[in-house]
Amino acid sequence: MLSVLRVHLPSDIPIVGCELTPYVLLRRPDKTATTDDVPESAPLDGHFLRYKWYRIQSDRKVAVCSVHPSEQATLQCLGCVKSKIPVAKSYHCSPKCFSDAWQHHRVLHDRAASAVNENGNEEEELFGRFNSSGSGAINTSLSGSASSASLTNGSAPLYPAAVTQRSGGETWFEVGRCKTYTPSADDIGHVLKFECVVVDAETKLPVGHGNTILTSRVIPAPSPTPRRLISVSGVDVIGHLDSDGRISSSGNFTVLSYNILSDVYATSETYSYCPSWALSWPYRRQNLLREIVGYRADIVCLQEVQSDHYEEFFAPELDKHGYQALYKRKTNEVYNGNTHTIDGCATFFRRDRFSHVKKYEVEFNKAAQSLTEAVVPSAQRKTALNRLVKDNVALIVVLEAKFSNQGADNLGKRQLLCVANTHVSVHHDLKDVKLWQVLTLLKGLEKIATSADIPMLVCGDFNSVPGSAPHSLLAMGKVDSLHPDLVADPLGILRPHSKLTHQLPLVSAYSSFARLGVGLGLEQQRRRMDPGTNEPLFTNCTRDFLGTLDYIFYTADSLTVESLLELLDEESLRKDTALPSPEWSSDHIALLAEFRCKSRQRR
Repeated sequence: MLSVLRVHLPSDIPIVGCELTPYVLLRRPDKTATTDDVPESAPLDGHFLRYKWYRIQSDRKVAVCSVHPSEQATLQCLGCVKSKIPVAKSYHCSPKCFSDAWQHHRVLHDRAASAVNENGNEEEELFGRFNSSGSGAINTSLSGSASSASLTNGSAPLYPAAVTQRSGGETWFEVGRCKTYTPSADDIGHVLKFECVVVDAETKLPVGHGNTILTSRVIPAPSPTPRRLISVSGVDVIGHLDSDGRISSSGNFTVLSYNILSDVYATSETYSYCPSWALSWPYRRQNLLREIVGYRADIVCLQEVQSDHYEEFFAPELDKHGYQALYKRKTNEVYNGNTHTIDGCATFFRRDRFSHVKKYEVEFNKAAQSLTEAVVPSAQRKTALNRLVKDNVALIVVLEAKFSNQGADNLGKRQLLCVANTHVSVHHDLKDVKLWQVLTLLKGLEKIATSADIPMLVCGDFNSVPGSAPHSLLAMGKVDSLHPDLVADPLGILRPHSKLTHQLPLVSAYSSFARLGVGLGLEQQRRRMDPGTNEPLFTNCTRDFLGTLDYIFYTADSLTVESLLELLDEESLRKDTALPSPEWSSDHIALLAEFRCKSRQRR
C-alpha cells in the first residue's frame, strides 16, 4: 500500500510571498521510494495523497523582530510609528538588539524626515515603500482571517474557509488544500502546519495516521532600503514622477543594469554568511522581482539569468508589468551541468516606450575559433582554445523610441538606441581573455555605429575593476602599452598593442557623480566614489571581495546623463556581513541611469 516515509520543509523560516513546497518521500506498493506526487486524479493502487495547510493562531498577539526574524519581538520603536515607517521594521527582540541596530536603524528615521517636503507632505522615493504583503503592518486580528470568503492558495479550486479546531487558546484555520502554499500577510507571526495523509480512492477516507510538520513563525519579506534617483546637477528628482512613478520628461529614459546572481552559483558554501532561507531561490526571485519592478526602468539589462528562470519566471512576470523580453544564453562548451541552469543575459524594455528593431548575439566562443584559426599556429590551437573558450556572450538590441526627443533638429526623425548587455569572463588570472572579449564587443559595436547614426549604451558585469585594461579600453578608448595587465599574453592575441583602441566616445555614467558640482545628495554620493578612478567604490560586496565590476557606459556625443540611482554605502551592507543578504538578494548592487538624447551632428 502507498505510505508516507518522510516529510520535511526545504527552508527553516516561512516568508510572505515565497512558496512553501514540502519534500514528501513515499513508498510505493512495490516497496520502491519516490517523491512523485499521487493526486486524486491519478491514484496509485487505489490510493492518493491529500494535503492541507493550517494557520495556528494564538489568542496572544505576536510580532517578529525586524533584525532577527526568527525571534519574537519584545519592544517597538515609537519613532518608526510616528514617522510612518513600515511597522514591520519597528520591532526588535531585545534592548541589545535595538541598541546594536541603532546606527543602521536611524537611517530609516533620517530618510523618513528627508522625504517630507516643505508643506509637510510625504513624497515617495523612486524605489519606495512597498505596500505589498511583505512590509505592511502585522495583522493579528483573528476575525480578519475567519471572515475570509474563500481560499485561493495554490491550484486547488476555491472553497469556503473553515475554523477546524480550537484548543488551549489556539485556533487552527485551514488555509490551503494543495501541496504548495504561499504565506500571506495574514500569516505573519503565526505558525503553519502542513498535513499529508494517504486516502482511499473509493471511500475518500484517510488510511492510517497523517504526517504533519510545523513551521516556525511566518515573517514578512524584508524590503530593500529605498534608493533615490539623484540628479547629477544636484537636485533630487523624487518630486517629479508621473502617475506610474516614472520620470515625467517625455524625452528621457532610464536604464538598469543588474547581475542578479544565478541560483546555481548561490550556494551555502560560497555565501555561508547568508541565512539559508534568504539564499533560497523561491525567496530571492520574489525579492529581486520586487526590487527590479520598483525601479520602474524603461530598459532593464540583467546578467546571470538562468535559462529556466528566464522562461518560467522573469519573462512572464515582467510581461505583466509591460516589458518585452530578449535573451541570450551562454554557450555550453565548457559548462557540463544541466543545460536548463546555464545563465545568460536578459534585456527587457517597456513596450509603451520602445519597439524592437534588431537583435545581435555575440558568442565569444565563435570569435575565439576565428581568432585562433587566423593568428595561432595549428599546433597551439587546442591550448589557445582552452584559454579563450569560456562560454561568455553579449546581447545587443537596437530599439526605436516611441517618445519624442523634442527639439527642431529631431522633428520627424526616428530615434534609435543600441543597448549592449554582457557578462565578461570571471577568471581573475585570464586578464588577456577579459580584455580580448571587451575589445571584440566594442569592435562589433563600432560596425553598428558606422552603419547608423545611433546612440549607444554598454551595460553589464565586466568582471574588471576600475583602472584595469578592460576598463581603460572602455573609458579611455585605448590601453597604454605599459599597462600591467598586458604582461600576461601567452597567445599574443593582444599584440600589437596599438590595436587596443576603439572610436566610440564612451563615458561611464556613474563618473558624473565625481565630475559635477556641489548639490543636494552629491556630497554623500561622492564619498561613495573612488576619486582616483571616478567610479563607485564597489558594485560587488561579498565577504572576500569589495570592488566595482559593473558599469553603464554611454556615447557622450549622443546622450547626456540626467540622474543616477544613489549608491549604497559599505557600512549599511556590512550589517548583514556582506551580500547577498535578507535585504538584498544578489552579491551585486543594481545600477540605474536616466538619459536624454542630444541633438547633434555626426562627426
